[in-house]
This record gives sequence, structure tokens and C-alpha cells, in this order.
Amino acid sequence: MPTVQSAAASSGDENLPFVSILIAAYNEAADIEATLANKQELDYPSDRIEVLVISDESEDGTDDIVRRFSAQASIPVRLYRQCPRQGKTAGLNTLVPAAKGSILLFSDANSHWDRQAVRHLVRCFDDPSTGYVTGKMVYVNDDGSLVGDGCSAYMKYENWLREKETELGSIVGVDGGIDAMRKDLYQPLRADQLPDFVQPLKVIEQGYRVVYQPRALLQESALDDGGSEFSMRVRVSLRAMWALKDMRHLMNPFTYGIFAIQLISHKLLRYAAFLPLATFSLAALLLAGRGGIYSLGFIGAVAFYVLAWIGHTKTEGNQATSVILTVPYYFLLLNYASLKAAISFLKGEKKVVWNPRKG
Repeated sequence: MPTVQSAAASSGDENLPFVSILIAAYNEAADIEATLANKQELDYPSDRIEVLVISDESEDGTDDIVRRFSAQASIPVRLYRQCPRQGKTAGLNTLVPAAKGSILLFSDANSHWDRQAVRHLVRCFDDPSTGYVTGKMVYVNDDGSLVGDGCSAYMKYENWLREKETELGSIVGVDGGIDAMRKDLYQPLRADQLPDFVQPLKVIEQGYRVVYQPRALLQESALDDGGSEFSMRVRVSLRAMWALKDMRHLMNPFTYGIFAIQLISHKLLRYAAFLPLATFSLAALLLAGRGGIYSLGFIGAVAFYVLAWIGHTKTEGNQATSVILTVPYYFLLLNYASLKAAISFLKGEKKVVWNPRKG
């Protein structure tokens, strides 16, 4: 990409650090070529960037696509194969020692980044207290337009929280599809640990900040059925609960101050939100006959569940929906997923097998 290189040279980009983009892939033949092409188009000096892909024993031709693409790529693309299948976390543990960059960037196999994304992420490391940076994910429809309902509303709320948490010091929770960290802070994780959750906490543990950079944009396709979204949320919630158990010492406010309060309120209480929700619903049912505010509470609860059910049926039928339907539906989907994950957690179950998210 000579035009990019000449532009880089004219703007003094010789001081930019070498970066390594790490991608774990399992049966991603449908998406991996477009993702690699997207990384080739990034506005970053081609002599200071590389892409490392680890195939988790893919069986659908993913490896052949990566090899073919690397042969004509303008920036280095290296393929590694993990056999037997061990999951994303183990794959990243393998890639990191092979990475040449002082900054590691993490991308999903279906993640499309804005051309300026790497520059925005890297710039955050000018602050020596910053150890980990996450970008902003937006969901898009097949035509590229932004999704404007349930899961998008949830992400808007999460991103607002991240902006406020960055102002406080560190954020709680990252996207995983557009992240960056200092290589020397990376710590190998167990195969059953969720890297998008545990690795940033490990950075906090080492005394560095985890921050949000909203100008580093990631576009991912929205899931087109509630079943896929629900399964993904159960899987992520379960692994997050185990991560909270592993890193529970970070919830000590006497040692970690405000961040401990953030971790408790943003994550622990969020995954336990189904408890007050169930309590309120049961109380509204039992107290409805007393009239007054109790009857209003019952009517409101019934209306909320009805709207959620309509949102569910319309989503399952691929029908157009409004925010008044999709927000209640997605809210209940998240809490039901947390309930199911909590039951599995209490049983001691762990989902080690990795199935990449699709949106």
C-alpha cells in the first residue's frame, strides 16, 4: 500500500511502535478472508505491523484461505495451527511469544476495524500508566446500517459506562474484538479462562489502567436470531462468573479502592440481577390484590413481560421491531442467560470448548 506508506512517512510515523494483530479462528472460512483484507487496509505503516492467525484445528478450509491470502498480502500474515483443538485462550498463549510487536492487538475472525483504529489504540499507550485499551463495537445490519434496537441499546449503555469509568481510572469489561495491550504485561491463562475478561483484570492487578477509546471503531454483524444470542450470552456469562471467582481479590475495596466497587457493581451485581428481577415479579404477583401501587406494579410487570414476548416472537420471525419491544426482550434474555449460567456455575460446570461468536 504505497500511498499509505508515503502518507505515514510525511507525518512522522517512524516513531510508531511495531504492533501484532492476533486472531484466533475456528472454522471461519466464510469470514476470515474479508477480515484479513480489512487488516491490510488499516492506516498504519506496513513495516510496523503483522497479523498472526491461529487455527484451532479448523476443518472447513480456513487454513488454506489464510495461506493463500498471506502469499499476496502487503503486510505479513503468519498462520499457526493448534492441534488438538484447545480453544481461543490456549491459542493466544501460543501466539504471544511468536509476536514481534511491543503492542498486541486482539481481533475476532469476523471483526472489521475502521482504518484509523490502530492509530487510536496505540496513541493511548503514550500514557505510561495505560496497560490495556479497548475500542468501540457497533452492531450493523447486512446492508451496513447501524442496529438501532435491543443489543445496540445495551452496547450504548455499556459504552457510556466505559467513558465514565475511564474518567475514574479503569474500565470494567472490554469487547475482545478490538483490544490492545502492552506485550510485556500479557500473562498466560488457563484454557478455561475468558481472555477478554481475565486478561484486563490481570493488567489491573499489575498496577496499570484499562481504558476505553471510542474512536477505535469495530463493526460486527448483529445476530439474526435470539437462540444464537442466548447461547452466546450463557456461555460468556458462565465463564465470566468463573473469572470473577478467580479474580475475587480485586473486589477488595481496601486494596483496589474504587475499582473494586466498579467490579462489584458493574459485573458481579449485573450477573446476579436476575435475583431482584425474580423477587420483584413474584412480589408484584402476590401483592396485586392489595390495590393501589401494588396493582400498578403488577400491571407494569405484566406489560413489560408482554412487550418482551412480542419482541421475542418478532425477532424469531425476522420481523421489523421497535425499541419498545426489543429492549424488554433483550433485557430479559440477558437475565435469563445469567440465571442459566449461574445454575451451571453452582453445579461446578465449565465450558472449555470454544465456539466463536457470530456477531
